[in-house]
Amino acid sequence: MIKEIRLPKPKEKGSVSIEEALNKRKSVRDYKKASLSIEEVSQLLWSGSGKNLYRRTAPSAGATYPLEIYLVAGEVEGVEPGVYHYSIARHSLVKIKEQDARREVCRAALEQRMIERAPITIIIAAEYGRTTAHYGQRGIRYVHMEVGHVGQNVSLQAVALNMGTVMIGAFDDQRVKEVLEIEEEPLYIIPVGKI
Repeated sequence: MIKEIRLPKPKEKGSVSIEEALNKRKSVRDYKKASLSIEEVSQLLWSGSGKNLYRRTAPSAGATYPLEIYLVAGEVEGVEPGVYHYSIARHSLVKIKEQDARREVCRAALEQRMIERAPITIIIAAEYGRTTAHYGQRGIRYVHMEVGHVGQNVSLQAVALNMGTVMIGAFDDQRVKEVLEIEEEPLYIIPVGKI
């Protein structure tokens, strides 16, 4: 079993302007029955909170970076179905679970079927202590702001790639943690697919 998959270098220039992406951004719950390429997945994950020229593509209070990004892969060319952790430092995927977990995540998210139908789902989870250690209880607010930044980046990148996504906040936190086999607190479930 391959434990780590190095992702292709993300593109730093696209053909869709930020204004066009903002204008076309909407919640999408129906996707074409089509796989994503590893290049597309790389671009989506990088946009969320990957390394850029300065630090990361999304801001973080005090550079505490409390968020972890997980990929539930079902239909990605060159990537076996499973649950992966996105290593920001190495721009790679580290497999943490071998089976296609889209159905399980769908159940944990109150049977929201778009999760099961999308070729991938990105889950953003938080380790609050990284931020609250610096800012006390106010750090919780900063973590919630940060997840919004990351989610919006993914959403706009999806538009630029001619894909759709929807931000899901209704789910059983503990069940999602069990499905992914993680300790962090899940905050967003983001299915992504071609439209």
